[in-house]
Amino acid sequence: MELAEKEKIENIIKSRKKANGFYSSKSDVFKSFLDMEQKTYRDGSLRRLCKEMIAIGISVAINCESCMEWHIKQALDNGASEEQIIEAIEVGIEMAGGPGTVSARFAMNVLEYYRK
Repeated sequence: MELAEKEKIENIIKSRKKANGFYSSKSDVFKSFLDMEQKTYRDGSLRRLCKEMIAIGISVAINCESCMEWHIKQALDNGASEEQIIEAIEVGIEMAGGPGTVSARFAMNVLEYYRK
């Protein structure tokens, strides 16, 4: 992975932490969103890992780099294998068509970043 890609991922992580802290203390709507996020991803009829895999595919399809970073990390933390994450990325490519391959390259860099 190129240094620029590594720095991009690290900047996304840093920016999320800073924004979450700032907005959580200033916005009830933002706090409510974070609460909804926690409730959405807890185990239910679908296990959290399954939900994270769905989110990875959606993140690739909508080209949300911050989402890709977050959900790939969460999937790894919840026991996903590299092969499972790659398949979720492939679902995103299929749903997005050709432009999904561009997003997938970033998602693969995130996976490489966490697999170092």
